[in-house]
Amino acid sequence: MSNRRLDVSPGPQIRDTPGAYPSTPGESVLSEVESSQLSLSQAVYKRRAEYTVSRKIRIKVGTWNVAALHGTEKDIGSWFVGGKGISESLSVLSFGDKGASDNSASNTLTSPAAGDPQGGRPASVEGLEDVEHQEARRSKKQSTTPLNDPGFVPGGEDVGLYVLGLQEIVDVSSAAEALKPYNDPHPARRWKHEVEAALPDGYVKIAEQQLVGLFMVIYAAPDVAPTISDVDSTSVGTGLMGYMGNKGAVITRIVLGEFTRLVFVNCHLSAGVEKGNLERRDWDASQIIRRARFNAVYNSAGDMETDSDSIGSEDFTFWFGDLNYRLEGMAGDDVRRLLMLHTKNEYRVNNTSKRRIDAELALHDSRSSEDSTSTEDEKASHRSRAYHRISHNFHSATSTATSVTPQDSEDLDPSSDPASLQTTIASLLPHDQLLERMRQRKAFHDGWREGPIDFLPTYKYDVGSVGMFDSSEKKRGPSWCDRILFRTRKDKQAYEERLRKEEAAKKRDEEMKNHGMDDPAVNEEDVLFEYDPANDGADEDYDPDADTEDAEKVASSDATEDKIHLEYYTSHQRVLSSDHKPLDASFTLTYEAADPDLKAKIHQEVARELDRAENERRPAVTVIVDHHDEGRGKSHSSADDEGVDFGEVRFDSPKTRHVTVANTGRVPAIIGFTDRTVAHNQAAGAAPPWLHIKFDRSADKERPSSESRDVYTLEPGDAANVELSVHVTDISLVRHLNDGNATFDDVLVLRVHNGRDYFLPVRGRWLQSSFGRSVDELLKLPEGGVRQAQQQDESKLPVGLAASKADISASGGSHDGDRNNQLQGNNSEPKEADRVKWSAPREIFRLTEAIEDLTERAVAEWGMRSGNEKPPWENDPGWPFTTPPPSPSDTANLRLKEHVHEALDTNTSIPKSFPVGTPSIHRLEAVAQTLVSFLASLADGIITESLWATLEDHIIAREKSKPAASSSAEEEKLEILDIITASPAHSASFTFVTSMLSRVVNEITTSSYTTEPATKLAQRKRLVEGYVAVFAEVVVKAPLPPAGGGVKERRVSEGRRRRVVEVFVKAEGAQAL
Repeated sequence: MSNRRLDVSPGPQIRDTPGAYPSTPGESVLSEVESSQLSLSQAVYKRRAEYTVSRKIRIKVGTWNVAALHGTEKDIGSWFVGGKGISESLSVLSFGDKGASDNSASNTLTSPAAGDPQGGRPASVEGLEDVEHQEARRSKKQSTTPLNDPGFVPGGEDVGLYVLGLQEIVDVSSAAEALKPYNDPHPARRWKHEVEAALPDGYVKIAEQQLVGLFMVIYAAPDVAPTISDVDSTSVGTGLMGYMGNKGAVITRIVLGEFTRLVFVNCHLSAGVEKGNLERRDWDASQIIRRARFNAVYNSAGDMETDSDSIGSEDFTFWFGDLNYRLEGMAGDDVRRLLMLHTKNEYRVNNTSKRRIDAELALHDSRSSEDSTSTEDEKASHRSRAYHRISHNFHSATSTATSVTPQDSEDLDPSSDPASLQTTIASLLPHDQLLERMRQRKAFHDGWREGPIDFLPTYKYDVGSVGMFDSSEKKRGPSWCDRILFRTRKDKQAYEERLRKEEAAKKRDEEMKNHGMDDPAVNEEDVLFEYDPANDGADEDYDPDADTEDAEKVASSDATEDKIHLEYYTSHQRVLSSDHKPLDASFTLTYEAADPDLKAKIHQEVARELDRAENERRPAVTVIVDHHDEGRGKSHSSADDEGVDFGEVRFDSPKTRHVTVANTGRVPAIIGFTDRTVAHNQAAGAAPPWLHIKFDRSADKERPSSESRDVYTLEPGDAANVELSVHVTDISLVRHLNDGNATFDDVLVLRVHNGRDYFLPVRGRWLQSSFGRSVDELLKLPEGGVRQAQQQDESKLPVGLAASKADISASGGSHDGDRNNQLQGNNSEPKEADRVKWSAPREIFRLTEAIEDLTERAVAEWGMRSGNEKPPWENDPGWPFTTPPPSPSDTANLRLKEHVHEALDTNTSIPKSFPVGTPSIHRLEAVAQTLVSFLASLADGIITESLWATLEDHIIAREKSKPAASSSAEEEKLEILDIITASPAHSASFTFVTSMLSRVVNEITTSSYTTEPATKLAQRKRLVEGYVAVFAEVVVKAPLPPAGGGVKERRVSEGRRRRVVEVFVKAEGAQAL
């Protein structure tokens, strides 16, 4: 069972980038030699020492068997994140000052000082809830940890990586749960919710994995998450039939800082106290290691790391969970009573739990007294004698405690005190199965380590009790079932080296035996070397602590040095909601990580070095970029200028740059642009969507087998001109550019077949456009237009800036008083800086106003012409709003529209933006077509999708209630206005557009040469139909019914849209007649 996750690191992997320094060719300079990015990646990887930095992280590992009990999730945040629930008297940690807790490795927790039974912690924490009240308060609906517990182990933001392993989040003893073909995700969601509620803001979940009742989840700090990659999780079932998930492990592998691999194993091994159960636990562990598989890890050079798909070759491994190893060689009931000699001191005299503990101890003492009358062989086993010896020492020490002065008590080392908890724990640990199996090399012997066990066994307690071990009929013996082990790469390598040495020594011994070297009668002359203890090795000092330091340097798989340091390892005795006590440990890991900025710099340097080292026998070309100084048109080429710079790029304003590729080599060169490196959110291909590439010649009919795109052959001395052009007309791209989600910044890859690749940066500076925005955004633009907003903040368009209080006429436009008052809306002074002044976008107002003025001028100028040429409105009923078919004059029309766009974006006068001498009819066409494009680009439209849904429902209801002939145009107008006035800005915009259309129709028809009313009405009808057909598509921003739904439905919907526009244009036009 596997849950695979992709690399979480941002950006594309270098090994996927095409183009690099090619391999050395053969004797023929035209031999097939492919350019490979892998060589560039390898060269960068060899210089990794130059872009690695030392980083430090604190990793907190926690494990808890929750026994499928409800309410246990309420405790997870307090003990795992908050560090609460550690008993003062039953803990031997040195807590020190909580205020000094930070991320430094020096802030560690140590064993208690001599004579300090509280482990260095104050005798009591002010306001801390006592055990009696805590047990009485226990509830499934709240945390059971003591009130006012500040938590004294690292937590919160001090931890960079939280790793939590849980067991039995569902009842694994149930066959229905164990045999389920799927994992029930609901219990895991409860746990994730509680953990995420306790974590500080910004922590990111990077992995989770569940196997029936096993669950592991990992969270990373905001600054750590981006450095984690190659996250992969899997699971191994070892339960029923050796494969079911009621027992087994969930495993996660991550790569930290690009170089360091970490593996986390959360397991639940076989239970039971019999010898067969012990051997099954060993088998479970071996199966987990053998069967766990991950996706392979590839380093940044593109090479697969050795054995990266299994457990064993990683840099650091953390193995934790309910390993279920027990205490053997002592009766479980004896261990219970022995440990309760310590836990009973947690309770007051009259506490129920204390009375139960005292009763059990008293009962056992009376039985012991009776047993003393019989012989030991008949009444006591070896395990019972061990208990009596330890218990006798404990009682002897406590009985003489009154004779020891306080000063003597303070000076007594707890490890030497027979009544101390440390002494009791030390006497029990030789009976621990896990430690014994490690010594016997039966399990976890190949380099695994564990922190010092200075805490009570974590199993088995009465639920709701701090120190009452299992008082049920079974009275299960206490054991350290829950454990946290860890191993470094160096630990495993040291064990393997020790095995090799032992094997070599064994082999030498056998050879010596075969040669009779073990026979005392062997002649001393046959001895090759003689060892003198007085002289041999005298110059070497042996440090007995060298092999036992907590913090050790470990060589990672990438030859970087890491350091791991165990800060503390303890249980949370005062968590009451399960029969297991939770266990956690904190590690400080110092490791080498790749710095993205330094790596990018090295990448560029290596690329240039490889470029310069290109072999002369390969095809060689020179790329010359035709640079332009913005505004002066000066052309030059300079070695200091890299790439193609389009300068300022505007909407619907094409820009062209030229690149010359000259063959300066001695052999023909086959060139062409190949697929470039792209990020996950970029379009693939040789060029970005906004860039067009055109060569000055036809492509070769035949291309090399390795090339999938057009190529061009240049003979020696020949040169090709490449035209690069940018023409932004796609409104979706305009919106991304306005929002800053897209930029004109890319790199083209010019591939020379059998030669090197040339990387050609392409850039430009986008000038913000009023196109592609919503009506609300347009209302909030500053007085100076969208360009003023861009100048105020280049990185972010302040769409919410308030419009100034200056009159719109200050922008250079002119309008009559009625339309000015209508646009300004409420003339009262705004009380807040962000209040919107205008009732409709000024861009729509200025465009419609200019169209009305230019229509009057254009019609008048046409009337002064001589000849019989028909006016344009008679040839095209949609004139001047329809775009004419392609013709040589299109370029001129495009240039005129650029002037209109610039006037809109800079809030300058539209009439004054045209070159002097431009005919009014050409100006009118440019402004009118700009209005249509502008309305079509609105993100929400004049009539939004929601407004149209309401409006269409009303039209349908009206169509059903009464015939169309019975409704007057005036009634329809009022009904439509009543609906769209729900959005005043959209309603005002609609009024501007329809009013302008009516005036244009009136201006054209009243200026017609014919005086026949029928002819005028026919001409008006043609104009109205033409304008309605154009504007019905751009005014309503709502999708049409799908084509598969029926042609009739689409036509009906289109007719309703046209009718909404027509009723206003036609009615006002009729009044004008």
